[in-house]
Amino acid sequence: MQNSYLHQTLLETPKATTQLASRLAPLLRPGDTLLLEGPIGAGKSHFSRALIQARLAAADIYEDVPSPTFTLVQTYDDGLCEIWHSDLYRLTNISDIDELGLWDAFETAICLIEWPDRLGDFAPKNALTLTLLPADLETQRIARFSATDPKWHRYLQQAGLVDGP
Repeated sequence: MQNSYLHQTLLETPKATTQLASRLAPLLRPGDTLLLEGPIGAGKSHFSRALIQARLAAADIYEDVPSPTFTLVQTYDDGLCEIWHSDLYRLTNISDIDELGLWDAFETAICLIEWPDRLGDFAPKNALTLTLLPADLETQRIARFSATDPKWHRYLQQAGLVDGP
């Protein structure tokens, strides 16, 4: 097993979170999964909404992107692939994942998963984990990226977040 890659950056404002999501959005491909961790109010839904809206806008598609807190899953199609946004906070049983269709989506769609701890050991091993944490000021967030798949280092490099190979 490869060592986990880790990068950390400070997001000064919600706009910086939006910009981060917008830089990552065009790099994602079907089968890519982002596991979004952090406490309530850390910006997981904000990041997801911005990423989805960036993908849709690139295809001249504009639609509301609500939080899937109560539906558990919202899906979008940007013309290139499906994007699945899941909020698993209310998930009570891992067997419910079957009913949501997430297993197939992990292979065929771009997946943004809030509260991935609900997946337990079933979280995709090749996913990027983005942990958002409150920082010193109310509007600031610390964004921590970790992954074992080297493609994520390339993505972060292409997004301008890390230097060199």
